[in-house]
Amino acid sequence: MRRTRIASLLVAAVVGLALIVACSPPGAKSGQSAGGGGKKAQQDVAQASGDVCKVNPPDLTLKDAVVGFSQSEKEVNPFRIAETESIRSEAKKRGVKKLVYTNANSQASKQISDIRDMIAQDVDAIIVAPLLEEGLDPALNAAKQAKVPVFLIDRETAGKPCEDYITFMGSDFYKQGERAAEELAGFTNEEAQVAVLEGTPGASVTIDRTEGFEKGLKEYPDMEIVASQTGEFLRTKGQTVMEQLIQSNPDIDAVYAENDEMALGAIQALKDAGKDPGTDVKVISIDGTRQAVQAIITGDINAVIETNPRFGPLAFDTIDEFLAGKPIPQKIIVQDDIYTKKNAQESLDETY
Repeated sequence: MRRTRIASLLVAAVVGLALIVACSPPGAKSGQSAGGGGKKAQQDVAQASGDVCKVNPPDLTLKDAVVGFSQSEKEVNPFRIAETESIRSEAKKRGVKKLVYTNANSQASKQISDIRDMIAQDVDAIIVAPLLEEGLDPALNAAKQAKVPVFLIDRETAGKPCEDYITFMGSDFYKQGERAAEELAGFTNEEAQVAVLEGTPGASVTIDRTEGFEKGLKEYPDMEIVASQTGEFLRTKGQTVMEQLIQSNPDIDAVYAENDEMALGAIQALKDAGKDPGTDVKVISIDGTRQAVQAIITGDINAVIETNPRFGPLAFDTIDEFLAGKPIPQKIIVQDDIYTKKNAQESLDETY
């Protein structure tokens, strides 16, 4: 059983709770907790940063709490399936009084109305996986006015920690992009014509993974992005876009896909075009789904940067610490591993 570490001191916000706030330097402690079923059941915390806030929380425990979870997208890909499952499972494990679940189905307006509906149901806290970086303000403002603390996971959204929401917990998407550029450079001997499959337009993960990759590629003057187009994090769209890019840029010899689903779609398009993904065309992806890591083993993908979606333990530890009135940092960045030919087989059971 793999043992993982998570931070105990997490970020808190005054979310209009008539709280007494005192800022102090960042600090965190870590504890050991076991993963289950041979899988990487929760994230390792790489960094807890930002000022911390000490608050007088409501007189409540998780067993008395009604917690909302606002999911951003349908559970049609492994990441969202694992993320929702982790939240549901951990809520049950912790004995949370009630978990109120909603899904925005990739509609920003629905996510706002979902959160407002939760507030109307008198939830005590809300976990939000934001769809877009901009536009969630009406929901955050409503939560603030109702004195309901909001905890962000996976993606960031506009707003200030300790004011508009409590904390963000997730990966450093910008560094993921930089790391993808570095890995791709290694596989291509620093010379390539690169196609980029971008994620959902306007999402913080897309913005940061794209900008990070572009920044990283500046270190390699013989690597050029010849095409960049959104595949919206979908396998079918990734395949369609890749088919179009191959036709307009037949000399593409490297692909950077901003998630595994698009990478798997791109691989099919490359094969249909008579190309050999992983050999003729190097492929780098981000997430760490089982199918993508299996594709490393078979040689179709060269490397995958991990993004662990199992936020349940970390999210509920955050809420627990918040309710206990403990100081918590403004941002919690989880540790991302990388899968390559060297470790793909032995890591397969950790994937999702």
